[in-house]
Amino acid sequence: MDQEIKFGTDGWRGIIADDFTFDNVRRVAGAIASYVLKYEDAAHGVFIGYDTRFASQRAAQVTADVIATAGVPVKLADDYTPTPAVSYAVKTNGAAGGVMITSSHNPWNWNGVKFKGKFGGSATPGIMKKVEEELRAGAMPRGAKAAIENVDLKSAYIVAVCGFADLNLIGKANFKVAIDSMFGSGRGILAGIFRERGVRHITIREELNPLFPGINPEPIEPHIALLQQTVVNEKCDAGLATDGDADRIGAVAEDGSFVDSHKIFCVLLRWLLERKKWSGDVVRAFNTTRMIDRIAAKHGRKLYETQIGFKYIADLMMEHDILIGGEESGGIGYSRFLPERDGILNCLLLANAMAEEGKPLGQLVADLQRDFGPHYYGRRDLHVAEEIKQNAIQRARSESTKSLGRYRVLKKESLDGIKFFLDAPTNGNGGEAWTLFRASGTEPLLRVYAEAASPELVTEILTTAESFVSGG
Repeated sequence: MDQEIKFGTDGWRGIIADDFTFDNVRRVAGAIASYVLKYEDAAHGVFIGYDTRFASQRAAQVTADVIATAGVPVKLADDYTPTPAVSYAVKTNGAAGGVMITSSHNPWNWNGVKFKGKFGGSATPGIMKKVEEELRAGAMPRGAKAAIENVDLKSAYIVAVCGFADLNLIGKANFKVAIDSMFGSGRGILAGIFRERGVRHITIREELNPLFPGINPEPIEPHIALLQQTVVNEKCDAGLATDGDADRIGAVAEDGSFVDSHKIFCVLLRWLLERKKWSGDVVRAFNTTRMIDRIAAKHGRKLYETQIGFKYIADLMMEHDILIGGEESGGIGYSRFLPERDGILNCLLLANAMAEEGKPLGQLVADLQRDFGPHYYGRRDLHVAEEIKQNAIQRARSESTKSLGRYRVLKKESLDGIKFFLDAPTNGNGGEAWTLFRASGTEPLLRVYAEAASPELVTEILTTAESFVSGG
């Protein structure tokens, strides 16, 4: 019975009605309640939020009932809420933890439960291990039933994120921005902020539709095709997208081209260092662009590299002054706010960077490519059988694998998966070529990532890597 509940990098997720049942939600809630009673100050209570997915609101209510029955007071969101708004409420109110009902960017038929630590970020691996122990033990504590109070988690959060961006400057810049909420829980938030400040904007996919028609609520290609068309048709200076629970960002340049999370990270990092002069070091996940390393080095900032999963970045944020930390999937956060990803905050900061530089988004990306050398990036998700997945990883690790296609492997790194650095051309000062093989821990999937100095080279490396996986 326990097999179907597996915690991933940020909690548990499963297919609605198969794994994600109200019964299983109760079991996870019982484990969280038990963890809070044993290891946190339970009297400080738990905040619970939910996204726009099918059954999210009901699952949040079920979770609230279980936790309150255990004697832990609950503050339950009165509306669909971005994940970082729950984290913000936890941290600023000194709560014992937070629960978010979401499966983030997954397809419509998935849902899940994220747990947030009292520090206002994804629960650390140590905390998740304890929650898992409670789950395995079948914990379902009961106490004097505590109160469940319905609260607005959005207003205070919106005020807080607005404090980090110069909204008057964004208004004065007179840029036009397209906002894509991807039917997710960021709906209405950016539009409301922009409307108040007179920022010209247009919104798409802001309505409630738990089927996410035609897309996964993930702000990458091909799911942002409508945003790309909108930016071009409406002559916008940028398009900004947030994922299903609004903790990740995606963007589109004025010509309709996709701006990936790596370039967003680099634009923000450069602006924060050169214009805002924020203090602190830089963290990036193992599968992100090495352009970040060049920007950090130029400004004398220490660079940390972590395993994949925002919780590893959050861990560092709690130990050090981290200016910015980011991952490949569009999750970027700041120590001075929360050890948490935040799509809404990053949209505001990106608009601020454009306003201060007086340039549309594509121009900021072009400036990066000119000043720090051309870097291009790609990823392929290979749905392969378990044995092919394991065999490919083994061969990649093997001493005898010394080349990939026509390129020699200069060195290998194995922080998370296996990364090859290749002796491919850098076209002058372009990015050093690398590729990473990483098996998914939760599904029959092998991801292959690559970065190089030209788009053609990225395609060549990914294609070669793909045939390597299949045994070629």
